[in-house]
Amino acid sequence: MADLTTVEADVLAAVDPTAAVARLRELVAVPSVGGTPAEGEVQHLVADRLDELGLAVDRWPIDLAAAAAAPDAPGQEVDRTEAWGVVGTLPAAEDGLPALVLCGHTDVVPPGDRALWPGDPFDPRLAGGAVHGRGACDMKAGVAAVLTALAAVRTAGVRLARPVAVHAVVGEEDGGLGAWATLRRGHRGEVCVIPEPTAGAVVTAAAGALTFRLEVTGLAAHAAHRDRGVSAVELFATVHAGLRAFEAERQVGADPRFGGAPYPYGISVGRVVAGDWASSVPDRLVAEGRYGVRLGEDVAAARAALAARLAEVCAADPWLADHPVRLTWTGGAFASGALPPGHPLLPAVRRAVADTGAGTPPEGAVPAGTDLRLYAAAGVPTLHHGPGDLRLAHGPQERVPVDELVTAARAFALLTLRTCGVA
Repeated sequence: MADLTTVEADVLAAVDPTAAVARLRELVAVPSVGGTPAEGEVQHLVADRLDELGLAVDRWPIDLAAAAAAPDAPGQEVDRTEAWGVVGTLPAAEDGLPALVLCGHTDVVPPGDRALWPGDPFDPRLAGGAVHGRGACDMKAGVAAVLTALAAVRTAGVRLARPVAVHAVVGEEDGGLGAWATLRRGHRGEVCVIPEPTAGAVVTAAAGALTFRLEVTGLAAHAAHRDRGVSAVELFATVHAGLRAFEAERQVGADPRFGGAPYPYGISVGRVVAGDWASSVPDRLVAEGRYGVRLGEDVAAARAALAARLAEVCAADPWLADHPVRLTWTGGAFASGALPPGHPLLPAVRRAVADTGAGTPPEGAVPAGTDLRLYAAAGVPTLHHGPGDLRLAHGPQERVPVDELVTAARAFALLTLRTCGVA
């Protein structure tokens, strides 16, 4: 442990591991899949916990009509009838712009095939020193760590010199609706930390991601005479090979912060639907996927690059040259984002983590679209650091080690004291 001030030592001593686990399990137990009523339920739960901690809470219904029409809205991939924004601000000796924002999303992806889970994905289990369940890693552990850190500040009786704010957002998994709505409402801060799972690193850059849809047209025929038709499935095999070659080209010269990840700007086809009868040559195929945006790459330029490569692939095939693949952009649109080079937030977070006794974390980048880019675009320097490993997110083995949860809470407590100051 580093030399700490008396106040810092008191706050660290007030971090309650048992309460941190209980808070995380409470959050995981709410099945807040994007677009379901539970997405709002978990937001109200967080708002209640912030209110209990003495924060001034702004809780509002997000204007979904405005989100659908605004040109800068990030898009959505699920249907919603309602959504809620929640911001809590801890009163301090001084009013004004919060010195620090801690932002976490509370929505989760669907659990998938429940038979692959060792138990109910929304019945959080404590086993092997970790909390298991959907959302435990991505990213309710980060939210629980933030709540635990602020509880420690309050328990220790510390009054901050400047405010700290907690932004609880929804819709991160399908575009960033909640963060967009929170910023649109006027909530800001001098700096922001988003406790996404970073496997111990401090992540200062995030690649972007765009959702695309491909429509391939073939020619139907009886399967007994398939030579008289043109299979959309076989055409897609040609298109997919072209996408794979294009993907390989886009990885060349990737930022070293990705740590040698093979696909920092990956292209993945996640859904394919073709044909309407087993004994017919399929005349139509629809594929939907995810397309990585390079750091610093303009979204319009990224879209144009994929469109140009598809045009080349089609031009090289006799059938596709006359029946080109139709490309449309759907769902969420994540630009890339990064902390400005040399910004003091990076050493501040690294020092806070090191001063918990966990060692100095490395700097990294994440090959996934996140809310970082929305805060960065709004002029709020932002980075990621949080408990858990992104490689376990979205899968049936999702879990977060308790020691990482507690370390994150302790680091956030120190960062809050040092960034906001003590009155």
